[in-house]
Amino acid sequence: MQGQSQQQAYDRGITIFSPDGRLYQVEYAREAVKRGSASIGVRTADGVVLVADKRIRSPLLVGESVEKLHKADDHVGIASAGHVADARQLIDYARRYSQVNQLRYDEPIGVETLTKAVTDNIQQYTQVGGARPFGVALIIGGIDDGQPRLFETDPSGTPYEWKALAVGANRSDIEDHLKEQYQEGMDLESGIGLALEALASVSDEGLDAEGLGVATIDTETERYQVLDETEVESYLEEYDLLADETDDEE
Repeated sequence: MQGQSQQQAYDRGITIFSPDGRLYQVEYAREAVKRGSASIGVRTADGVVLVADKRIRSPLLVGESVEKLHKADDHVGIASAGHVADARQLIDYARRYSQVNQLRYDEPIGVETLTKAVTDNIQQYTQVGGARPFGVALIIGGIDDGQPRLFETDPSGTPYEWKALAVGANRSDIEDHLKEQYQEGMDLESGIGLALEALASVSDEGLDAEGLGVATIDTETERYQVLDETEVESYLEEYDLLADETDDEE
């Protein structure tokens, strides 16, 4: 009981460290991320792949209204897991920062520079009283001088660079699949297949194109592009990942 009461005292404010050096509000924000539907990023030789599970739970819900993939700049895309409203705030910040950089320096912003600007903003909300951390993790992918880059932001405000990663629900299981199947020289289409296979590895019913978001940024055009539902479905059929329609009808 005493240990629980001490934790409750230290988790009331974001600016207070516990005696063992923990910020409980940041840890709670990470738990919020785990409760969000999964997003996956894969860096390939030809570009970056972003895949998001929209988790559409009702046939009455319009799939396009679920925002999990976002364009931050022409050459940068962002996938999120956690509180969608928190993600929108950070993505709006990333878009404004990218535009300011373009106007000030007359060149596209670097992916790493943008990621660190976003994480600096996130970190401020772990030191200011009267505010709470952002309950969201972002995957920021794009092209820097012809090279694909892939980063993760954490609710603590720490950036990480990855070859492939997942955020949100079932992260460990999805990343186990990525570790086993990822290859350094894979092309963009293989990266899409890997991300979809990794997501399907934690699903018992297969995948539905309407419930997925898939976007790419390739090194040739350096443009963010979202795949339409027909294209996503063709990939699911190619990799035999499409959910059985008879199960949906039942």
